[in-house]
Amino acid sequence: MQEIINRLVAEAGITAEQAALSLETIKNYVKEKFPMLGGAVDNMFASQKGEDQQGGSW
Repeated sequence: MQEIINRLVAEAGITAEQAALSLETIKNYVKEKFPMLGGAVDNMFASQKGEDQQGGSW
């Protein structure tokens, strides 16, 4: 997930904290509007967090 945060920082000109909050907001929005995707969204973000900790990229 760090890769997309870095991209948002570079392309949108926002801070890393703002980028992370934006991603969290988008994640919550998708889960709210499309509840059937909630598990998939959770799994995607959970797997990305694991990859970030292991040095992977999003």
